[in-house]
Amino acid sequence: MATLDNKRVAVLTEEGFEQVELTSPVEALKDAGATVEIISPKGGSIKAWDHTDWGIEVDVTKTLSEANPDDYDALVLPGGVLNPDKLRQNKEAVAFASAFLNEGKPVAAICHGPQTLIETGMLKGRKLTSYPSLQTDLKNAGAEWVDEEVVVDNGLITSRKPDDLPAFNKKMIEEIAEGVHSDA
Repeated sequence: MATLDNKRVAVLTEEGFEQVELTSPVEALKDAGATVEIISPKGGSIKAWDHTDWGIEVDVTKTLSEANPDDYDALVLPGGVLNPDKLRQNKEAVAFASAFLNEGKPVAAICHGPQTLIETGMLKGRKLTSYPSLQTDLKNAGAEWVDEEVVVDNGLITSRKPDDLPAFNKKMIEEIAEGVHSDA
């Protein structure tokens, strides 16, 4: 497996993220040597959604207003229904995600996570996947939506659901190890 020593990864999330879609990628990133920071609009801690009920609380490393995309090598967007719906309505969160896409830095989004990316207006012509209920939204944003375990399009890594996490984590680490994708 690739090593991510000296790589800094931002996990942009809000209250109501799907627990395993944050904890599994964060653990994989740390195991590969990356420094991972949880970025959220509010400080303190935020609560996970664990399938059908509230789950664990996760400490926020930096608030969105304190975080600078230039300080990170990659971005991870966990899913959950509540989390991406809140983020997509937050102009600062959309601008944060846009900065990564604009610079060609790896962006990994799972399940409902791509909802935030729709708002960037930067998905036209990109191939990706998501939770199936988002396919019409993604197609309307100009993306090519496919039903596959993991899709990589020039540093944009997407998966459909928690069952895809092993493949998602593997590809996420490979893409972050590769670094900036200049063709983005």
